Amino acid sequence: MKPRHHLYLDEDLTAQLERLGSKPGTSKSAIVSDALRDYLNRRATREVDDLLKVRLDRISTQLGRIERDSLVLLETLSLFVRYQLTVTAPLPEADKAAQAIGRERFRRFVDQVGRQLAAGRSIGSTPSDNGGGQ
Repeated sequence: MKPRHHLYLDEDLTAQLERLGSKPGTSKSAIVSDALRDYLNRRATREVDDLLKVRLDRISTQLGRIERDSLVLLETLSLFVRYQLTVTAPLPEADKAAQAIGRERFRRFVDQVGRQLAAGRSIGSTPSDNGGGQ
């Protein structure tokens, strides 16, 4: 047995409900029940959308900051590389010892970056902050 409800509707709505409920295979109770169910579902969806909107706005802001920071880092690295290549003279082919030192320094640099990434430490911190050096 379904619970009975007493509702008060205005005359226009009552006339529309009477007209729809008089068609074969329909009832006023089914029409009101379906309409109320749809209304409540839309309302619940709207509340979820409102909650998600706040979270999505926050995520969007955070992604914007990450993008900005990435662009700053990329530009900084590009300027540094350009400067370094401009002011540093290339080593003569005959200076094998200096080339070997350069390769070793680069290998240590790559190793240090790998260790910091693997440990989850910031690349931007100084070598003394992370117990490393050249």
